[in-house]
Amino acid sequence: MKMRDLYSGRTVLALGLLAASLSVQAEPLRVVSSFSILNDMVKEIGGDKVMASTIVPVNGDAHSFEPRPSDAKTLASAQLLVINGLEFETWLPRLQQAAGYKGPQIVATEGITPLAFEGGQDDHADHSHDHDHDHDHEPAHDHDHQHVRAEEGEQAHSDHAHSHQHGSQDPHAWQSLGLAQIYVRNISKGLEQADPANAEYYQRRAKDYAQRIQELDDSIKTRLQAVPVEKRKVITSHDAFSYMGKAYDIRFIPLVGVSSQAEPSARDIAQIIQLARREQIQAIFVENTVSAKLVEQVARETGAKVGGTLYSDALGVAGSGVDTYLGMMRSNTDQLIKALQP
Repeated sequence: MKMRDLYSGRTVLALGLLAASLSVQAEPLRVVSSFSILNDMVKEIGGDKVMASTIVPVNGDAHSFEPRPSDAKTLASAQLLVINGLEFETWLPRLQQAAGYKGPQIVATEGITPLAFEGGQDDHADHSHDHDHDHDHEPAHDHDHQHVRAEEGEQAHSDHAHSHQHGSQDPHAWQSLGLAQIYVRNISKGLEQADPANAEYYQRRAKDYAQRIQELDDSIKTRLQAVPVEKRKVITSHDAFSYMGKAYDIRFIPLVGVSSQAEPSARDIAQIIQLARREQIQAIFVENTVSAKLVEQVARETGAKVGGTLYSDALGVAGSGVDTYLGMMRSNTDQLIKALQP
C-alpha cells in the first residue's frame, strides 16, 4: 500500500514537472520592434509564438520620437530586438544604453543596397531634382515629457540636436514590396535563431507571408497600368517614397527631406510650386505622421488637389484598414490611383 502510494506520488510529481516544463516552453518569445511596420511583420511571421511590441507607436513619427522611461523598461524585458537600420532609428543607441539592452538584434534591411539621397544629411536645398529610376537597387507621441537620456547636460543637448539627422542612405526600404521580401527573410531567420524549437513554424508562416506580399506586388503593377507613366507624378510631405517610386515608376517630389521635421525654406517652396505648375502635377499628398499645413499651402498655390493621406513611416490605428503593412501598401496604392487616373 505504501509502495503504491509512493509510485502514485512520484507520478503526480513527474506530471507536475512536465506541465511546468511545457508551460515554460509555451512562453512566447518577447520581441520588441523599433516601429509599428516592423512590429506587424514580426506578428505575421511569429504568430502565437511571439509576444510582439513596438517602441514608436502607430501614427507615431520615428523622426521626432523621443524615448520615455517606459520604453526603456519595455526594451529591457525583450529577448529580441528588431530594427530597420540604415540610420533610421537615430534615437536607439540612447535607449539601448538606458535600458541596458545587450541582447540579440535583427537588422531588417541587412542585404539591401540602399538608395542614396542626392544631397545627403537631409540636404534638400533644391527639390526640383528627379529621382533616378535606373539604379540597380530597389502624430506626435502623446506621452510624458520625461525623455530618456544617455547622459545629462551638454552631451544630452548634443544628442538631441543631432537625433533626427540621417545619413546619405534612404532608410525607407519597406516602401518597396520587393524589398519587403528581404525584411521577411531577415526577421524569420532572427526568430529561428532566437527560438530554434519553433523554427519550422516561423519558416512556414514566413513563406505564406512572402506569398501574400508577392501577390499584392503583382496586383499593384497591374493596376498602375491604367495610369500613363508620364502622369505618375505627385508631391509628398517628406522624402519617404523613393523605393516605391522606383518599384512602380512613380515620381515622388518631396516638400522636405528624409526627416519629417526638416523645415523647407521659402526658396524651396517656390521651386516646388514652379515645378508643379510647369509639369502640371495633379496631386499632392499629406502623410499620417506629418503636418498638413505645408501641403495645403502648396495645393492652394498650384491648383493641385490634395489626394488624401499616404502612410509612410507608421501604421494606422486598429480597424482603420491601414493597421497592417499590407493594408498600408494597398491603401497608398488606392490613394495614388484615385488621384492620378485619367
